[in-house]
Amino acid sequence: MKRILGSVILFAACLSMAEAGDFRIGIVDTERILRESEQAIRAEKKIEKEFSVRDQEIKKLIKQVKDAQDSLDKDGSKISDSTKRIKEREIANLNLQLQTQQREFREDLNLRKNEELAQVLARADKAIKAIAESEGYDVILQEAVYRNPKVDITARVLKYLADEPSEDSGK
Repeated sequence: MKRILGSVILFAACLSMAEAGDFRIGIVDTERILRESEQAIRAEKKIEKEFSVRDQEIKKLIKQVKDAQDSLDKDGSKISDSTKRIKEREIANLNLQLQTQQREFREDLNLRKNEELAQVLARADKAIKAIAESEGYDVILQEAVYRNPKVDITARVLKYLADEPSEDSGK
C-alpha cells in the first residue's frame, strides 16, 4: 500500500512539474512492445520452431490415447474381462504419460518464453533509456492505467527497436 501511495505521490509531483513546463514525462506500453516488436515476434517464432517437435509428439500421443479408447469402446463387449482390464491399464498408462509430457512441455515452454521475453525487455529498456537521453525526458514510466497519447512513446520505442541491428539477421 505504501508503494502504491508513493507511486501516486511521485506521479502527481511529476504531473505538476510537467504542467509547469520544466519536466518531461513519457509512458511506454510494455505489453505492446512484447506483442509488436520485431524482437518479440522473432522470439515467438524461434520458440514455436524449438518446441514444434515436442508439440507433434504430444499430438501423436493424444491420438494414440483416443484411438486406444475408441478401440476399447468398440470392442469392449467382444473381448474377455482380463483383456479388457489390460487395455484399460494401457490406456491409463498412456494418459499418465500424456499428462506428464503436457506438464513438462508447458513448464519448459513457459521457461523459454520468459527467457526470450526478458531479452526483449532488456533491449526495450536500452531503447527507452536512449530515447529518454536523446529527447530530454526526465521520467519514463512503463505501465499505466491510462496513457495520454501526448506522453505515450511506445511507437518511438518500437521504431527504435525496428531500426536496431538484429543479432540473427545481421542487419
